[in-house]
Amino acid sequence: MKRLIYELGESWKIAAAQMRASKTRSILTALGVIIGIVAVTLMGTAINGIQTGFDKSMSVLGDDVLYVTQWPWKRVDDWWNYRDRKKIKTEYAETINRMIEKAPNSNLVVAVPTSSLMRSIKYGGNEVENVFTLGTTSDFIITSTVDCKEGRFFNEIESRGAANVVVIGYDVADALFPSESPINKSVLINGQLFKVIGVNTRQGTFLGLFSWDSMVAMPLTAFNKYFSTKSESDVRVKLKDKTKLADAKDELTGLMRRVRGLPPEKKDDFTINEQQAFKSTLDPVKNTIAFAGLFITGLSLFVGAIGIMNITFVSVKERTKEIGTRKALGARRRTILLQFLIESTALCLVGGFIGLSFAFLMCSGLGKAFPDFPIHFSVGLVLMSMIVSVMTGLISGFAPAWTASRLDPVTALRYE
Repeated sequence: MKRLIYELGESWKIAAAQMRASKTRSILTALGVIIGIVAVTLMGTAINGIQTGFDKSMSVLGDDVLYVTQWPWKRVDDWWNYRDRKKIKTEYAETINRMIEKAPNSNLVVAVPTSSLMRSIKYGGNEVENVFTLGTTSDFIITSTVDCKEGRFFNEIESRGAANVVVIGYDVADALFPSESPINKSVLINGQLFKVIGVNTRQGTFLGLFSWDSMVAMPLTAFNKYFSTKSESDVRVKLKDKTKLADAKDELTGLMRRVRGLPPEKKDDFTINEQQAFKSTLDPVKNTIAFAGLFITGLSLFVGAIGIMNITFVSVKERTKEIGTRKALGARRRTILLQFLIESTALCLVGGFIGLSFAFLMCSGLGKAFPDFPIHFSVGLVLMSMIVSVMTGLISGFAPAWTASRLDPVTALRYE
């Protein structure tokens, strides 16, 4: 064991001496590994960022909320069947709530109606267009992860009394009130004045397509009074226990069939969606992107490994006499094998450290350039990159090291 430890120490010293003696060649040889590690690290960071952003977007929907809608949250081929369905009415929520109250063992807590459309909002000389305008009840906060960083959400009295009050998103507040608090200020929506009573905390975008921060919420009664009937409506239902999602979905399906007055022989003319619907649709796309990205970046590492193998073969040829002399003096095959394996591994490790440094700087720059994209340079990614570097060195250096260890000392000493 002591001999092995001594041989390992000596091999690392020889590897360091060889790299110092031919710095330019070592850097050029490690360049392929550097590029490969940068590519793998950046791709891993991007994949982690996509996963983090996806999970954050999904959390806004809530894993304990069911959504009753006309259309399913997935691609459908028979879209004409869904087109002819009756729209979901906000009145359904009140009927469902009455049914929930009469069922003591219900898996459901409360049903919340929502109607929405896009509108422009003005305050003074500032205006924000295409704002997601939502009409709902005071129970909306039960089914939502949205919280107010300033002010409050509207209460039941304001909800039932069609009060002209709104809770605005973070970006809307920032655009309309860049240098003052929006609380108790009046904004103009569709020709009507609404008093701002709350500002939501920053939520971010949903799958990079829709910003939860560019929305306003108002009482559904006020929404129905001032806006057209062309809005999209749905009903959101909070669950008691998210582990009983299937039971809750079956219960809600039964309630909706009663609300719709559907006989047993008729199919459902509504869809109950949940967070998992998005995940099941988007997970294959996300996994394909990850696989393709890692495969492409893996090719750059493969090229780097070929470069390491090539230069190690050259090093074996250049030092054939040295190998013969060491063997003649009693060096074992294992010692020669370890020496060249460690030399190739040391090159890859140096390339890995340099690559990680470049990747860290690039990630920091991208994080500042795109603050909305969740870039996280994790410890796990660093460890993975180092393991990949070591494995690349061992695999690419094995064939040359094996060749060196099998050299006949007499033939090696005669080599010119």
